[in-house]
Amino acid sequence: MSGKRESRRVSIFDTTLRDGEQAPGNAMTPRQKLDIALRIEALGADYIESGFPASSPSEFQATRLISRNLTSARFTTFCRAVRSDVDTAVKAGGTERHQVQVMATGSDLHLTHKRGISRDQAVQEVADTVAHAYALGVEEVSVGIEDASRGELDLLRAIALGAVEAGAVCFAVADTSGCHLPQEYGALITEFRSWLPDGVRVATHCHDDFGLSLANAVAGLTAGADEVQVTLGGVGERAGNTPLEEVAALLTYKGALLGLHTDIDVAAMYEAYTALRAAIGLEEPRNKAIFGTYAFGTAAGIHQQGMLRNPATYEYVEPARFGRERSLLIGRHSGRAVLRHILDELGLAVSEEELAGLYRTHIAERTGGDCEDISVVKARLARELTTRQPAAA
Repeated sequence: MSGKRESRRVSIFDTTLRDGEQAPGNAMTPRQKLDIALRIEALGADYIESGFPASSPSEFQATRLISRNLTSARFTTFCRAVRSDVDTAVKAGGTERHQVQVMATGSDLHLTHKRGISRDQAVQEVADTVAHAYALGVEEVSVGIEDASRGELDLLRAIALGAVEAGAVCFAVADTSGCHLPQEYGALITEFRSWLPDGVRVATHCHDDFGLSLANAVAGLTAGADEVQVTLGGVGERAGNTPLEEVAALLTYKGALLGLHTDIDVAAMYEAYTALRAAIGLEEPRNKAIFGTYAFGTAAGIHQQGMLRNPATYEYVEPARFGRERSLLIGRHSGRAVLRHILDELGLAVSEEELAGLYRTHIAERTGGDCEDISVVKARLARELTTRQPAAA
């Protein structure tokens, strides 16, 4: 793919508040969910899924709080294809700015081994629940098709057309088991786009079991999807969901090439993610894209030598753009260049023999396996070398 294309805006649908509960750690309280929802709204998300109101009093209360406090984003409730779930969702959040998302069963595998119902029943229950939601005054109804990536096309088409007839305005095509390659998922989105009338949206919903959730979401968007369902930090079942920050970062740098853009405030994402981690007890991963502890850090001497002269030599994604800071990490793979840099900043001159000794002590023969930030090593060298005279101007 090459050349600049006309830009199409990607709608952001955030499911962090439901999928974040599946991360190891603590379940969020309703007040914590409200805090995270307001942070996600401030980022510019179009839809925020408040949770599954029929599943517990806590989820019901969270939806009530979120529905009353959002001002720009719409809120979405997760409902099974059961009228009573929709009734509960409406009691919790009312109908204004409310999108009900009805879960459909999209594969014979699930129909047989999980649900124990026929295809006709699966099609009918979705259409009935969609119609029921509109009868209650809900403004929008979407359908999330579980296990669509392993579903048979004739079943998926029947569900889609039945739901459209009942008034559904969006379909989330779920790669629930994370089994698709990008070309497979893109082809599935193309099928949905061909079945649905103009004005009915298609959303991606991808899991990361093969590490392909971002690639699959982008394949879906380039195949005609209008919306991408994401979570902060990719939290979710098993390996997680498409990460909001990865989608936003990719479109920041590659949007013109893809013909796509998003209005997400990328500089504020990390602060929102930090609040989410605190709420659910999630440790910060070391090497995760954009949000990892070392996402903008390097310990390799060859890299450090280049970055000390010009960060662009090894840094394509700019940390400041995403509320992060770059770091030079001192470890056994660091080189003399970073030591010279530290000594220059301290205004200290050393001989080559002294430099070799410092290199052995602080880099080559370091004890322990962890890296240290350059500031830690700089402070230690400053203490050790305080008797030295400043380098000549």
